[in-house]
Amino acid sequence: MITVANRIYVKAEHAEAFEKVFRERAKLVDEMPGFVSNQVLRPVNEGEPYVVFTIWNTRQDFMNWVRSDAFVKGHAQSGTLPKDAYFQPNVLEMHEIAQDSARPDLESEPSGGPFKMH
Repeated sequence: MITVANRIYVKAEHAEAFEKVFRERAKLVDEMPGFVSNQVLRPVNEGEPYVVFTIWNTRQDFMNWVRSDAFVKGHAQSGTLPKDAYFQPNVLEMHEIAQDSARPDLESEPSGGPFKMH
């Protein structure tokens, strides 16, 4: 399994609108093969990012999502906030789950090497 964390640096005055976008999201990712869950994590400290956190069965499942028509449709409303709503560029991270205490029988994700979106 893998996790994908998108760290999004939203200015405080745009936080409510940012959260609304996710509450009203298209939910197309929920139907993708290999998708496990999606969480939007709100920062508690000033200057820290929101984290959009997803879990996938495999790296390939995630890559299939980002290359799909559903991804384009699902992100169509993500550009509804003005560019100045963000105070620095987002950072996308992928992690391979090596161990999960809630699932001791989970096999470690094989190392897939560096992650490149493009």
